[in-house]
Amino acid sequence: MRGFQITGQTSLVRAMGRLAIPNLAEEFLMLAVSWTDWYLAGHWIGTDASKAAMGLLGYLMWLLPNCFVAVSIGALALIARHVGAGNRSGAEQVARQSLLAGLGLAGVLTVAGYFWGASLISVMQLRGEAAELATTYFAILVPVIPLIMLEKVGTACLHGSGDTVTGFVARCFVATINLLASYSLMTGSFGLPELGWTGLAWGTAIGHSTGAILIASVLISRRSGLWRSRTGWRVQWPVIRRIFNIGLPAEFDVMALLGGQFVFLAMINSLGTAAAAAHSLAIQIEACAYLPGSAFQVASATMTGQLLGAGDRVRARRAGLVCLLFGGMVICLAGVAIFLFGEHLGILFVGPNEPATTKKAAELLRIVSFAMPCLATVMILSGALRGAGDTRLPFLYTMIGLVGVRLPLTLYLCFQNPLAMLAPEFAIHGLALGVAGGWYAMVTDLGVRSILFTHRFLRGNWVHHAL
Repeated sequence: MRGFQITGQTSLVRAMGRLAIPNLAEEFLMLAVSWTDWYLAGHWIGTDASKAAMGLLGYLMWLLPNCFVAVSIGALALIARHVGAGNRSGAEQVARQSLLAGLGLAGVLTVAGYFWGASLISVMQLRGEAAELATTYFAILVPVIPLIMLEKVGTACLHGSGDTVTGFVARCFVATINLLASYSLMTGSFGLPELGWTGLAWGTAIGHSTGAILIASVLISRRSGLWRSRTGWRVQWPVIRRIFNIGLPAEFDVMALLGGQFVFLAMINSLGTAAAAAHSLAIQIEACAYLPGSAFQVASATMTGQLLGAGDRVRARRAGLVCLLFGGMVICLAGVAIFLFGEHLGILFVGPNEPATTKKAAELLRIVSFAMPCLATVMILSGALRGAGDTRLPFLYTMIGLVGVRLPLTLYLCFQNPLAMLAPEFAIHGLALGVAGGWYAMVTDLGVRSILFTHRFLRGNWVHHAL
């Protein structure tokens, strides 16, 4: 599909819908990939070890695409600016250089995953069977990292040009093929070998590979508007520096968030396999609320980037607010759903034979449901700032929320002695709320960051950010 140019639209709401709705469907399909593995593992394997392993793997599958945020955010912001200014040749140049930069980064990560993937899983405090399952699964995914990069960066390039439909179509294939391949290889259906747990990993790898091939085929077609000639593949360091100048703060932001999330998960895992299983199940269900945030985040970034490229700062501000209004309503509705039906959704994932896990997961979901307005504010306004290329302060806000609020508060709320893991000779009396304490800390973190992002957006300095 050819890219969509915001500057030619009179209605910001209509433009937002055209960008956000396909992306929302795309995000739900990506979640379906993770849910497929959860459902199959929960119903065919059904142990706490498999659920704890899937919880960690969910974080790893979040980590891998986000390793390319520096390239994808930089590419999206620059391409949106070029498209808004009517400079298609500049957008094409950025798309090619972003793919070259992504390939180099993917090579480094593939080598690192091959040699140190098992060590990463060990650091995350998983033990015994759960650690073995996670290590086996991740080893199968490591060779697919370059294709995950192509899927991530290629989709970002298309988003910058205003094309959110191609990503949706590609995710349809990813979700469908992942479901069919994972089920067939796990159970030995349709004459395929019965691989059990490893069948889940092979299904996921095959699904992502298919998605990458489809994204690449659209990107290199003339209809994308980003591939008008076959030349121009020499490395252009000034363009790559511009991409990383914008994207690196966003990468640090996401890596800080992921690092904090991994430390947070390690704390939860240290509470035991049952706590880890309930936490992992609740995270999967909570993703229902994150999906609209991601969709409207992309719409907000594309709209503000293109409008600022056209020099329309007033409409750029309005675009961010329109996305926050409509996206916030959808996210809050998702919060109501997980508050009311959290336990029923848990049973859907793991079946009726795990009442302790589903009840605890439902308790955690009721806690986080009250933070949905804060989640909407953080995700959508950060998208507006990224689209403008303003990525440095959001990184600072993430550090304040995670390092200053969530992690120390998790120690205090979760454990009887918060310093037992760090300094056993000192004793501080915590509240010992268990895994629920971590979710109270998460809600507090979101509240603090939502205030910071709101202040930054309303000040309006970001519309003057030069790329």
